[in-house]
Amino acid sequence: MVMNIIRTVQEMQEFSDSMRRQGRRLALVPTMGFLHEGHLSLIRIGKEHGDVVIVSIFVNPTQFGPGEDFEQYPRSFQRDEELVASAGGDCIFTPAAREMYPPGYQTTVSVAHITKNLCGITRPHHFQGVATVVAKLFNCTRPHCAVFGEKDFQQLMVIKRMVQDCNFGIEIIPGPIVREPDGLAMSSRNTYLTPEQRRSALSLSRSLFTAQEMFAGGQRDAGRLIQQAREMITAEQQTRIDYIKVCAVDTLEDVTTITGDAVMALAVYVGKTRLIDNVVLSAA
Repeated sequence: MVMNIIRTVQEMQEFSDSMRRQGRRLALVPTMGFLHEGHLSLIRIGKEHGDVVIVSIFVNPTQFGPGEDFEQYPRSFQRDEELVASAGGDCIFTPAAREMYPPGYQTTVSVAHITKNLCGITRPHHFQGVATVVAKLFNCTRPHCAVFGEKDFQQLMVIKRMVQDCNFGIEIIPGPIVREPDGLAMSSRNTYLTPEQRRSALSLSRSLFTAQEMFAGGQRDAGRLIQQAREMITAEQQTRIDYIKVCAVDTLEDVTTITGDAVMALAVYVGKTRLIDNVVLSAA
């Protein structure tokens, strides 16, 4: 199949309807572009679960708060197009903001409880923007399944909750975190980092890996895991912690003692760049 580049909602829906009539299974990989190996791994997962992989590239303005990096967010469509093709993508849906949010647009989607902790504390409107745009992308592309990365763990859980609550009938497939050889979780925002800041950013993954080792050794006190991470990260220059938390996987509520599957998640500013990372702590 020659890769299609689609820019309007109507054309996207017509394409998906045509594929469905042919009995094709559609997989969606939503992105904001400036793709890296983490995104490409999600496209490859999409290829395993669908006959046609649609990659959306849309920097969604409604999930950025005042003073955040919407205008500066890195963009390079020609590079993205080449990377999507190299990973086996079949279609790119890249609408303009006006196409997704036409004049008079008034409707939003909110997921209540699971959005309140972690990133929802300091970015209170972020997940409403995420849920709204993903619901719209689902309606535009009409997929059978969609792939979301586990690096944005809270986002993954929010989308799972929305799909279940709203009866979308779409299978949500998680994609493992992809890391640089030195452990740094891949992110489009890593390009903001100076060489010195990038070295400091390694404290995020190192602190999480240390927590995993402590957990494997029997440590179940969430406070002690958080404290060691805080000490490792604050020892680095140009780091400012937004949060470090240990939460139940299913509810994302804070836990003090780990008795079931938990996620240790953190958000840290390195210079002016806000980075997130996490590890799942499971005795299984």
